[in-house]
Amino acid sequence: MMVFGITNRKLCEDFYNQINKISTSKLDYLILREKDLSEEELLQLALEVKNRLKLTNIKLIINSNIDVAKAIKADGIQLSYNKFLELKHRPFKKVGVSIHSYKEAIEAYKLGADYVIYGHVFETECKKGLKPRGFIELSKIAKDIDIPVIGLGGINHCNYKEVLEAGAEGIAVMSSLMNAQYVSEFVEKFLI
Repeated sequence: MMVFGITNRKLCEDFYNQINKISTSKLDYLILREKDLSEEELLQLALEVKNRLKLTNIKLIINSNIDVAKAIKADGIQLSYNKFLELKHRPFKKVGVSIHSYKEAIEAYKLGADYVIYGHVFETECKKGLKPRGFIELSKIAKDIDIPVIGLGGINHCNYKEVLEAGAEGIAVMSSLMNAQYVSEFVEKFLI
């Protein structure tokens, strides 16, 4: 099972301290997703995060900004479905696509995505008022494409096994990761 973390610096008191905690965990991937920053601000933040992860096995993926990802030599890029469709050439060896339907999953797979993140599976504060997508479509996607499907949205220690049982090869967490006081223990509970 793969565990992806997604950043949101607005969810924690001290972002770099939280990154330090994340760096001690067995997280597989960390997606730097700070959409409100300018390119220069994101570049500086990404360089600092990469520096704090350099002695770990955690792979750093940049959300959406291909130029920043190239500049810091990130391990990969996470793109929205629409942005992925606009790609003229493959910018990285690891390209993930955020998808919200079976149709998007099939198309992303056909066009060469390395993995897809599907969500939101459960109710979540981040998508307040939006009905979760649940497991039916997730199961169909996982059965019909031959790349990892990662479940996202409202996933916690009580429900993550349901996501895996539906066919996902991993999970992605944001709010709970950015709020976790003891990140290593938090991540470890998913790996038991």
